[in-house]
Amino acid sequence: MARIPLMAGNWKMNLNHIEAIALVQKLAYTFKADDFAALEIAVIPPFTDIRSVQTLVDGDKIALKYGAQDVAVADKGAFTGEVSALMLAKLGCTFVIVGHSERRANHGEDDQKVNLKVQAALRHGLTPILCVGEGLDTRQAGEQVAHTLAQLDAALAGVASADVANLVIAYEPIWAIGTGEVATPADAQEVCGAIRARIREVHGSAADQVRVLYGGSMKADNVAALMKEQDIDGGLVGGASLDPDEFVSVCRYRLHP
Repeated sequence: MARIPLMAGNWKMNLNHIEAIALVQKLAYTFKADDFAALEIAVIPPFTDIRSVQTLVDGDKIALKYGAQDVAVADKGAFTGEVSALMLAKLGCTFVIVGHSERRANHGEDDQKVNLKVQAALRHGLTPILCVGEGLDTRQAGEQVAHTLAQLDAALAGVASADVANLVIAYEPIWAIGTGEVATPADAQEVCGAIRARIREVHGSAADQVRVLYGGSMKADNVAALMKEQDIDGGLVGGASLDPDEFVSVCRYRLHP
C-alpha cells in the first residue's frame, strides 16, 4: 500500500484566531488541486483558533486538514484547563499531536501519560501524531535509536495493530527543534527506519501503512533531500509553517530540483 505523504504545520503558541484565518486563506488561495492530490496537508493551530479554522475550511470547502496540539487523558470532568478528544472530534479535527518534546519537558509528561493520550485520541476517531526523539546528550552518546524505540514501545503499549497502522509517528530530534540545526537525511533515516522496523516486529504489516514524519527545522531548502529517504513520509513542520510561502514551498518538495 502506498503511503500518502503528510505535511503538518505545528503553529505552537502563535497566531490569534484572526491571524489564523488570514494564514489559512492565503494557503487556500495558493495551494492547487494538484497539491492536495499529491499529499495530505494539515495545520495544527492553538486551541483558540480551531473553531475559526473549522468554519473557514468547511465554509469554503478547503481540502486542508487540521488538528490540535495536545489532548486530555479524560473525556470529560473536573479537569480545569484541559481539552478532551471528544471536544476536538466535535470540532472536526483529524489529527492531534501527542507527546511533543515541549510537552514532555515543560509539563512533565512521561511515557505513561503519552500512552493514555494516544488511547484517548483513538477512542474518538482522532489520528495521533505521536512524537518521539532524543536530546543532544543522547545523540552524542550514540543512543538515539534505543531511546526513541523505548518511547515508541511505551506510547503504543496496549494499542491494537489495526490502530497502529493508522497512526502518524513524528521523529523529532530535540536538538534540532527551533535551533536551525537539522538532522542529515541519513541521521533522520536511521531512526525513522528503526521506528518502522520496530513496528513491523511488533505489529506486522501495520508497518507498511503507518506514516513516519521528520520534525526538526524542516524547511524549503532541506525538505527535498529528507523526503527522498525511504522511511520518511512527510514532516511535522514548526516555524516554517507560520510563513505561508515557505510552508507551500515545503509542501511542494516534489517540485524542487
